[in-house]
Amino acid sequence: MISFFIFLLLFSIVSGDENARNVNDRASLLTFVTRVTSDPGNVLQTWNNSSSLHFCNWTGITCNENRDSVLELDLSGASLHGTISPVISKLTRLTVLDLSRNFFEGGIPREIGYLSELEQLSLSSNLLRGRIPFELGFLHRLQYLDMGGNKLEGDIPFGLFCNGSSSLEYVDISNNSISGNITINEECDATELRFLLVWSNRLTGRVPRALANSTKLKWLDFESNFFEGELPYEIVRNLSNLQFVYLSYNRFSGPLERFFSGLTNSPHLQELELAGNRLSGEIPDVIENLSKRLTQLHLDGNQILGGIPPSISNLLNLTLLNLSSNFLNGTIPKELCQMSKLERLYVSDNLLSGKIPLCFGNVSKLGLLDLSKNRLSNSIPDTFSSLSQLRKLLLHNNLLDGDIPTSLAKCVNLEILDLSHNQITGSIPTEFARLSTLKIYLNFSYNHLNGPLPLELSKMNMVLAMDLSSNNFSGPVPAQLGSCIALELLNLSNNALSGPLPDSIGKLPFLETFDVSRNKLAGKIPESFQTSSTLKKLNFSFNNFSGNISFPFLQMDSFVGNPGLCSSSISGMMICKNTRKKHAIRLAVLLSLVAIATLIMSMIPLVMKSKSKRKFSKIFSRKSVYDEEDEERKDQNYPKISHQELMEATGGFNSSSLIGSGRFGQVYKGILRDNTKIAVKVMSYVKADEIISSFNKECEVLKNIRHRNLIRIITICSRPDFKALVLPLMQKGSLEDHLYPRDGVVHVDLVQLVRILSDVAEGLAYLHHCAPVKVAHCDLKPSNILLDDDMHAVLSDFGIARLVKDEADKFPTAAGGSPSVSSTDGLLCGSIGYIAPEYGMGRRATSQGDVYSFGVLLLETVTRKRPTDMFCHENTSLHEWVKSHYPNKLETIIRQTLVKYPPLTPNTTSFNVNLLHDIVLEIIELGLICTQQNPSTRPTMLDVAHEIATWKEYLN
Repeated sequence: MISFFIFLLLFSIVSGDENARNVNDRASLLTFVTRVTSDPGNVLQTWNNSSSLHFCNWTGITCNENRDSVLELDLSGASLHGTISPVISKLTRLTVLDLSRNFFEGGIPREIGYLSELEQLSLSSNLLRGRIPFELGFLHRLQYLDMGGNKLEGDIPFGLFCNGSSSLEYVDISNNSISGNITINEECDATELRFLLVWSNRLTGRVPRALANSTKLKWLDFESNFFEGELPYEIVRNLSNLQFVYLSYNRFSGPLERFFSGLTNSPHLQELELAGNRLSGEIPDVIENLSKRLTQLHLDGNQILGGIPPSISNLLNLTLLNLSSNFLNGTIPKELCQMSKLERLYVSDNLLSGKIPLCFGNVSKLGLLDLSKNRLSNSIPDTFSSLSQLRKLLLHNNLLDGDIPTSLAKCVNLEILDLSHNQITGSIPTEFARLSTLKIYLNFSYNHLNGPLPLELSKMNMVLAMDLSSNNFSGPVPAQLGSCIALELLNLSNNALSGPLPDSIGKLPFLETFDVSRNKLAGKIPESFQTSSTLKKLNFSFNNFSGNISFPFLQMDSFVGNPGLCSSSISGMMICKNTRKKHAIRLAVLLSLVAIATLIMSMIPLVMKSKSKRKFSKIFSRKSVYDEEDEERKDQNYPKISHQELMEATGGFNSSSLIGSGRFGQVYKGILRDNTKIAVKVMSYVKADEIISSFNKECEVLKNIRHRNLIRIITICSRPDFKALVLPLMQKGSLEDHLYPRDGVVHVDLVQLVRILSDVAEGLAYLHHCAPVKVAHCDLKPSNILLDDDMHAVLSDFGIARLVKDEADKFPTAAGGSPSVSSTDGLLCGSIGYIAPEYGMGRRATSQGDVYSFGVLLLETVTRKRPTDMFCHENTSLHEWVKSHYPNKLETIIRQTLVKYPPLTPNTTSFNVNLLHDIVLEIIELGLICTQQNPSTRPTMLDVAHEIATWKEYLN
C-alpha cells in the first residue's frame, strides 16, 4: 500500500514536470512571436489560432513523441520581420533552430548559447548586426552553424571552434564584415569539420595550422579577405578529402610548388582558385600530379613567372584554365591541345611569344579563347574553323601578321571577334565579310589592312559594334553598310577613305556612335545624320566636308579640319551665307510636310472607326463559347464551381483575401470546400468591351495549351454580370516579390534564379513554337511569373496575349521573323519598360516582342533595377544603361550582383565565385542580344531556352 502511494507521488511529480514543460514551451513561443511580424496569411497564421491548436501543430514546430517539448523550430524563408527574442532559450530541448532567409534585425541573442541540446543553428540571409556572441561556444552538440549573408562584425569568438566538442561539421559565416583572425589552435578539437566558409569578410592573419587536424574538410573557402603569408601547404597535405579550395583575392605570397605538392594528397579535388593574390615563382611540374578530377583552375592576377609547363595537360578533365594577368613567358605549349574537355582558356595579359598552336582546332569544345595582350606573332591559324562551339576569340594586342584567314567564316557561332592592335595585312576576305551570324562585336582596328571595304560587310546584319579604324582602307564608304541594321557603333576613323558619305548610314535605325575622322571624305554631310534621332556621338573631323550643317547637340571639336563647313548653330564655326533663302526653302518644305501629315492624321480616325466596327461586329455577331457557362464546362470538362462557392472560398471577395490587382480586375486567394487553395481572377467591368476581349482571350489561350511552365486553369465562372478565372494558388508569390522585397533582402540565389529564368524561357518557347495555338504572351514581367512551393516558375496573365492560329492566314510572315499576330484595338501590348520598341511604331505583336521583354527581364534580374525607375532617375532605358557599361565597365555590376544574391543553402556553396561571375556575364550578354532594337536580329526563344539550359548544366 505504501509503495502504491509512493508510485502515485512519483507519477504526479513526473506528470507535473511534463505539464510545466508544456506550458513553458508554449509560453516561450508566444513571447517569441510578439517581436515578429509577417504578411497576412503567412506561416504564423496557425500561431494566431493558439487557443484552438496545440503548439506542436503550429507551422514550423516539431515536438517530441510526448508532445510536451519543442525539438525543432524552422521558420526559414517565411518573410518574417522583427528581432529574435532571448526567450527562445527557454526551449531547453531545442535541437534545430532555423530562422534563415528572413528579415530579422538587431543582434544575435547571447541566450541562444544556453540551448545545450542544439545541433543545428541557421540565421543566414537576414539583417542581423553586431558581434557573434561568445556564448555560442557553449553549444557542445552543435553540428551545423550558418550565419552567412548578414551584417555581422567584430572578431570570431575563440570558443566558436574551440568549445571542447568535436561535433561541428559545417560553419558558414561568409558575406559579413567580420574581422580579425580565425582563432583555432592545436588544442581545438575540430576533427569533424567538413565545410568552412568565411568568404567576403575582413579577416586577416594566416590560415590557422590547426586546420590540418580537420582531415574531413571538403570545402575550404577563404576568398575575398585579407589573409596573408605563404599558401597553407602544411594544412592541405593532411586534407585528403578536399573537393573545393577557394583562396582567391587575398594577400597570399610565395611560390606554388610546396602548396601543389601538398594538394597531390587530395584525389577528390575538383576546383582550385588562387586568383588575385601575390603568388610568385613558376608553375611547378608537380601540377601534373594534382587530382585528375580537377575541372577548374584559376591562377590569374598573380606574379607568376616562367613558362606554361607542358605537364599541365595531364589535367585531362579541366574545363576552365585561367592563367591571365601574370608574367608568363615562352611559347604556348602544344600539349594544351590534349585537354579535350577544355571549354574556356584564358592566358591574356602575359609575355607569351611565338606562334598560336595549330592544334587548338582539335579542342572541339572550346567556346572561349583569350590570348590577348601578349607578344604572339606569325599568322592566325586556319584551324580555328574546326571549332564549332567557338563564341569568343580574343587575339588583340599581339604581334600577329599575315592575312585574316578566310576559314574564320566557318565559325558560325562567333559572337565576339577582336583582332585589333596587331600587324595584320591584306584586305578583309569577302568570305569572312559574309559571316552573317556574328552577333556582338567585330574589331579589326589598329592593323595594316588595306583595300576597299568589301560590300559583303552588309551581310553582317546582327553585329552591334564594328571597329575598322586605324588601318589603310581606301575607296568609298559602301552605301550597302546601311544594311547592317543592328549597328549601334561604327568606327571607320584614321583610314584613307574617300568620296561622299552615304546617306544610308545616317538612316541606320539604332546607330548611336559614328566616327569617320581623319579620312579623305568630301562633299556634304547627308541630312540623315543631322535628323537622326539615335545618334549621340559623331566625329567628322579632318576630312574635306563642305556645306551648311546643323547639329544642335554637337560641338566644334566634332568638325575641326573641314574648312568648307559652315553653320549658324555651332559655336566657333564659320557662319554660312544666304541663310535666309535656305531657311525660306526649308520653311516651305516644312509647311508642305505639315499639310500632308495633317491630311493623313485626319484620315486615321475614319480608318480606325471602320476597323473597330468590323471587330465589334465580329465579336458579338456570333455566339461566344464563353457566354454560356454550362456549354463551356461541358466542352472542357472543367469542375463545376459556382459563384456562391467562390464567394465562400474568398470570404465574399473580402479585401483581406486580395493578393493582386491590375487593369482588368483583381485576384483573390481562397480555399474550396475540399481544401484546394485557389486564386480567383475576377474581371472588372470598368471597360466592358476590353474586359470581354481580355477574358475571352485568356480563356482561349489557357484552354488550348498545356505546359509545366504555364499556369493551368482549374475552371471558369462566366455570367452576364460576373466573369472569373479559377487558377491554382502559387504559394511562393511572384518573381517580383522576390526581386523587390520590402526590406531589400533577396531570398533567391543565383542558382535558383537561373532555374526560374530557364522555366520562363521554356514556357515562352512552347508558346511560340510548340503549342497547338501559337501565342505571343505580350505582357512578360516579374509580377506575371509565379512560383510554386519548389520555386518552379509558371507564366500567368494571358489577358492581352495574341493568338497566331486564326490570324496567320490573314497577315503574311515578316521577313526573317515569325508570323504576325492579331492586335487588340485599344490595348497596350505589355507593360511600360518591357514593351518592344517596334510596338510604339504601330507594328503588330510578334514573338520577337516577347524576346525583347525577356531580355529586359534578364537585365532586371541581374541589376535589380526596375525599367521604369531607369526612365525616372537615369533618363534612359535599362538596355541603354547596361550597354553603356559593356564590356569594360561590367565588373562593378557583376560584383554587386554576386553580393545581392548570396548562396542560400549548403548545396549552393559549392559553386565558386568565378563560375557565378561568368554566369552573370552570360545573363547580361544574352539580355543585350534579346533587347536589340531591330526585331529580326533577336534570337528565338528556342535559342534562348537552349542557352539557359547550358547554364543550368554548369550549376547542376
